[in-house]
Amino acid sequence: VFNAKTAELLSHHQVEIQQKFPKEGWVEQDPKEILKSVLECVERTCEKLQQLNIDITNIKAIGVSNQRETTVVWDKTTGEPLYNAIVWLDLRTQSTVERLLKRIPGKNKAFFKFRTGLPLSTYFSAVKLRWLLDNVEEIKQAVDDGRAMFGTIDSWLIWSLTGGKNGGVHCTDVTNASRTMLFNIHSLEWDPELCQFFDIPMEILPKVRSSSEIYGLMKSGALTGVPISGCLGDQSAALVGQMCFQDGQAKNTYGTGCFLLCNTGQKSVFSEHGLLTTIAYKLGRDKPVCYALEGSVAIAGAVVRWLRDNLGIVKTSQEVEKLAAEVGTSYGCYFVPAFSGLYAPYWEPSARGIICGLTQFTNKNHIAFAALEAVCFQTREILDAINKDCGIPLNQLQVDGGMTNNKVLMQLQSDILCIPVVKPSMPETTALGAAMAAGAAEGVGIWSLNPGDLTAVTCERFEPQINPEESEFRYARWKKAVMKSMGWETSEAPSDGDTSIFCSLPLGFFIMSSMIMLIGAKYVSG
Repeated sequence: VFNAKTAELLSHHQVEIQQKFPKEGWVEQDPKEILKSVLECVERTCEKLQQLNIDITNIKAIGVSNQRETTVVWDKTTGEPLYNAIVWLDLRTQSTVERLLKRIPGKNKAFFKFRTGLPLSTYFSAVKLRWLLDNVEEIKQAVDDGRAMFGTIDSWLIWSLTGGKNGGVHCTDVTNASRTMLFNIHSLEWDPELCQFFDIPMEILPKVRSSSEIYGLMKSGALTGVPISGCLGDQSAALVGQMCFQDGQAKNTYGTGCFLLCNTGQKSVFSEHGLLTTIAYKLGRDKPVCYALEGSVAIAGAVVRWLRDNLGIVKTSQEVEKLAAEVGTSYGCYFVPAFSGLYAPYWEPSARGIICGLTQFTNKNHIAFAALEAVCFQTREILDAINKDCGIPLNQLQVDGGMTNNKVLMQLQSDILCIPVVKPSMPETTALGAAMAAGAAEGVGIWSLNPGDLTAVTCERFEPQINPEESEFRYARWKKAVMKSMGWETSEAPSDGDTSIFCSLPLGFFIMSSMIMLIGAKYVSG
């Protein structure tokens, strides 16, 4: 909850959502758990406000910000999800992507780039939705019966919060729609040809609205009757929360993944260096749409979670900073956390995670340091791409997200980029962006987005502390490690022919000769 006049954070509550990994490369979440966590956060935050003697009737608008691309299909008659949400970094659709690529001239991944801003990849919603339609009988049946609704997490939440099966509003905003691969980012409409290519029935898609308008009213809980009037995908919300309204302003958000967005104004710029063209925001029905160049990294905060949950070398995420600080170097160890392949600027789904440069001297502290360094190197790669595409190098980087509380990481980031890193003292910029969009909506009008009315934010600044030559040397070694991570996986079976042991001639000869000798020995002894 924010004060609309001062942008001050008044109260907040958060709940960690469980990720499920049913098979290797699969990542799911329970849509009902996500909805429950939102309702819990609303109730707890309102209780905290009452303890601060703040009247909750002063809450005038609600904004939604969400992980993008994550795909949900639900039944509009029962209000129940028909399958778990397939999360943005899920890899099960690799074979779907390869099948679709065969239908594109020259198997060109960038074939739809000028319509959608995106390459054909496991990352985007259309491919996940295609997988669900191909593999989940309940969803196929619901589509045939006219009961199915598709949406990214924002659509699922807004529909559920505005009444669900009793008149819930089925909508999304332009920023989330631009991440489905079914949306034309110029006409701002679902594209019939793209829907035909992916064989997606258009009637299951939500209505696309601007990022700042009244979609509907809350139908239950402490905030019943309050309008939901802001909706932005998390990275767009962070861009707005960081006040990056000028052409050329950029921010980097460190969450599960890492996302660097550079505002390109009302002009859609297409990258020559592996970046996405995406919709930054459209802050009102009659307001212009603004675009951004985006570099997306799949694994940032997730690498810390992996060290904690999978490797068990730390008990809490905060311990990683302590371990890294104790050694201050990776001692030549490099960690490429390509758990879901490589995203920008490579778009290489065959890559997998590697740790290289290990010696007998390497210990868990060095691996923790290498994990933090990996986040910084990946950011450097996308910053280099943005500088090349825009032609004007950034002279500082604005940052936000949970990982920015890690001071070792922030200093490392400045050292590796050789430019200052600037962090706002209030880290919840994604939530702030959603609140600004909600408060500025027509019919609410309590938050002014005029440049003169925006309050200056207090920031912490990290300056580079190592010489550029050392930074370049470490970056070159990182690039070498990235090359070694590629080409590990293929979605095809190891062999299309006979997979019996006799496929191996030497093994076949060995087994056949052994059998003959055994029969011969029995015959002789007989």
